[in-house]
Amino acid sequence: MFDIKKEVAELENELIALRRDIHENPELGYQEFRTSKLVCDYLTNLGMEPEIMTETGVVAVLRGGAGEGKTLMLRADMDALPVEEDTGLPYASKTKGVMHACGHDGHTAIQLIVAKILAAHKDELNGNVKFVFQPNEEEAGALNMIEAGVLENPHVDAALALHLWSPIKTGHIGLSEGPILGTTEEFELEIIGKAGHTSTPHTAKDALLGACNVVQAMQQLGTREFNPLLPIAVMFGYISGGTARNIITGNVKLGGTIRFLFPDEEINKPKVLEAFERVIKGTCMANDLDYKLKYIPSNPSLFNSSDMVALVKDAAAEVFETRGNVEEFKSLAGEDFAEFSQRVPSVMTWVGIANAQKKSDFPHHHAKFDIDESMMKYGVELQVRSVLAYLNK
Repeated sequence: MFDIKKEVAELENELIALRRDIHENPELGYQEFRTSKLVCDYLTNLGMEPEIMTETGVVAVLRGGAGEGKTLMLRADMDALPVEEDTGLPYASKTKGVMHACGHDGHTAIQLIVAKILAAHKDELNGNVKFVFQPNEEEAGALNMIEAGVLENPHVDAALALHLWSPIKTGHIGLSEGPILGTTEEFELEIIGKAGHTSTPHTAKDALLGACNVVQAMQQLGTREFNPLLPIAVMFGYISGGTARNIITGNVKLGGTIRFLFPDEEINKPKVLEAFERVIKGTCMANDLDYKLKYIPSNPSLFNSSDMVALVKDAAAEVFETRGNVEEFKSLAGEDFAEFSQRVPSVMTWVGIANAQKKSDFPHHHAKFDIDESMMKYGVELQVRSVLAYLNK
């Protein structure tokens, strides 16, 4: 076995330089053309034959030289966010209104260095490593890659991913089995009434009042409709309606998310959506209003396989030389790696980056978001050790 820590340490400067280059040149979902080319060129120089999939996604297979075996997929996301950066970093985004505010720049850089180390030692691998650099994670790009066949040729037996995560402090990782991220269902709702003048409200059907009643009524779902020990959050992100102070508006548009974390998604998701629409319908009926409801494709629950979690925990113990830094992790956040986890045994590990002195403790999607770059090398080592443990066990 080669000295993994030594090789990772020797590549740390390159790792940081890659991350900063990607950070400085962020691209939105399905616009990651520069990032995709950077990835392709890097993998080609390692002796692989990367292919483009779903516009800007990159897939490359490293075939081990120690014999036939399984295929393990490693996934990194590449897209940035429509956020104006406010970090003041010397390598801050050069693209106005776009920044890496979620850590995907770090994920991509980590996976490239993992590929470099494993490519140098491919003769020690039984089986294959499929490197997937995914576009458009923020809008569920994983499903498009699955539909394009990313889990085949060769067939993927299991999948690994990691996420740099500011809610966890530097030096710790979040790792739990079972459903760890909530099912996310995005929606757009229009409440339809009849416009009128505020001096004669009885001649109108107040869509704004109806919208307010719907928002208020929805809050009962988490405690009156479902077990309060099972988290569910119905959140409205925007409400838009009305044109003047003295006009009763005839329609109001709302948008938001439904998030829940239940053990059996297939059984409970229809129940949640049925209850959600029933409250809308009943409230509108009580106010003599109509409505239109549309769902936007979102993420299922992310499910961490118990066997894969055990494997990564063992690898993490070697990386950090302790088992005391592993935190139980669950969240109602959405992540489209969930699509892979619903199809093959998978695990996503959450690598803590919160360090107040380095100003890396801002929430994800914040204009001041940054990562503690010192944690990236641990991400590299964790993935390398996990790959070796899975393929050579």
